[in-house]
Amino acid sequence: MSDTVSFGYADVPATEKTAKVGEVFARVARRYDIMNDAMSGGMHRLWKDRFVARVKPRQGERILDMAGGTGDIAFRMHKTGADVTVADINGAMLEVGQQRAEKRGLEGLTWIEQNAEELSFADARFDAYTIAFGIRNVTHIDKALAEAHRVLKRGGRFFCLEFSTNEWPGFDEAYDFYSHRIVPKLGKAIADDEESYRYLIESIRRFPDMPTFKGMIETAGFVQAKVEPILGGLVAIHSGWKI
Repeated sequence: MSDTVSFGYADVPATEKTAKVGEVFARVARRYDIMNDAMSGGMHRLWKDRFVARVKPRQGERILDMAGGTGDIAFRMHKTGADVTVADINGAMLEVGQQRAEKRGLEGLTWIEQNAEELSFADARFDAYTIAFGIRNVTHIDKALAEAHRVLKRGGRFFCLEFSTNEWPGFDEAYDFYSHRIVPKLGKAIADDEESYRYLIESIRRFPDMPTFKGMIETAGFVQAKVEPILGGLVAIHSGWKI
């Protein structure tokens, strides 16, 4: 049986997912942050602030921000004096991030194209590894988690911000209607791309629930794994430590 993985609600050969996801993000890169504001009512900014507060970046620390393309997380951590490397598999997303950094006059960030499943960095290089709204697009999540563990120093910390499974009673129907009916239409109106945003919503539905993903983090070797639900699990911050 061939190795298949989810691509939205479809199952595709694992060898094809990276390219398919790459096509999606190449199409949406220029309007990505505008769409984030439209889809979340601006709340993604508060989620990212909360996420970085949990990471507690410190001056001089080496931090790898994986799938960090447009720079939203990196810019927040850069303010603390941390040495931030922004990595993304998609060159178009990195280009947008670099242009945003230039407009803000931000210097000292490192930008590099990387596959989360096969990082080129040496073992035990980073003090922290962050990934926000990116891990659900990885072909093999277990490989990405293993690589995150490998490149962290002992005592290093892993933090992931991702959409998850909402556990508030009675919220499902309203959320399903909004995500499946409204978000693709917003994608059409703002980014002229309905199908890409349909995929992004479907990818959220196929992502493991909070306990399952916490278990995957532990399997990768992290200890003291925790999950912090936001809005009943609509979004969640997962974390763990390497010892």
